Amino acid sequence: MHGKIVKGIAGFYYVYADDGICYECKARGIFRNKKITPLVGDDVDISITDENDHEGNIDDILPRSNSLIRPAVANVDRALIFFARNDPKPDMGLIDRLLISMEKTGIESVIVFNKSDLEYDYDLQSEKEGFILAGYPVYEVCVKTGEGIEDLKADLIGHTTAIAGPSGAGKSSFINLICPDSNMETGVISDKLGRGKHTTRHAQLQVIDADSFIVDTPGFTSYSIESVMPEELPSFYPEFEEYATQCKFSTCSHTHEPGCKVMEAVDNGLISAARYNRYKRFYEELKNIRRY
Repeated sequence: MHGKIVKGIAGFYYVYADDGICYECKARGIFRNKKITPLVGDDVDISITDENDHEGNIDDILPRSNSLIRPAVANVDRALIFFARNDPKPDMGLIDRLLISMEKTGIESVIVFNKSDLEYDYDLQSEKEGFILAGYPVYEVCVKTGEGIEDLKADLIGHTTAIAGPSGAGKSSFINLICPDSNMETGVISDKLGRGKHTTRHAQLQVIDADSFIVDTPGFTSYSIESVMPEELPSFYPEFEEYATQCKFSTCSHTHEPGCKVMEAVDNGLISAARYNRYKRFYEELKNIRRY
């Protein structure tokens, strides 16, 4: 039977299978011998050893499209960059850093501003337009009132989504809203772990529907871009692509060179000036890291 690992803890893997049941599984020794560790998000084939207690073995781990280190989760194809419109005020630089991290990993990003019922004292509209110019879908929603939630949820169907953002933005409330059973662990997990054992926080997929999952990413907000080389940074800005090929110099950093078409696009309002200025700051940061 086919399924997806939704949680792994203490040597047990909880697999949400095609029959809608969550099975407690052990990985066969062959994976340990090959030094392969199953990850949350892995698509697997399992064999059932006890139908009554919903237990089984993982027989095969299907090829991964990707895997993240923090949290340790596989086959994520969508990132939900989830911030509040206010309270707390969004850090646009952090949003950009998360977008860069996802671009490097090859994961599509969707930007969400929650708490659309709150007033704000900054130019959110201009920032939104900048992200849209870069090609990112942007939603304003309100988990409290339900405004915009159904449209956003529809954009997650058929995907395995990682949600990232600061504390207080409403991530947990959003997950609880779109996954009615997320506030109590699915099926067998609740039965097996509900006795106070194994309480350490681990990555866990929540089930939106049979083909759609979402995972919270504690610690994601500390994601660093220090591993990015300065010269590769422009490739993680989708809005640069159209203009970068027209620059006078093939090695153009898009920070000061004559004949830079990216800088020209910024001047013409075709690229967000705010995002571009943050790009220049990141570029200098990465250059200084490489200098020492």
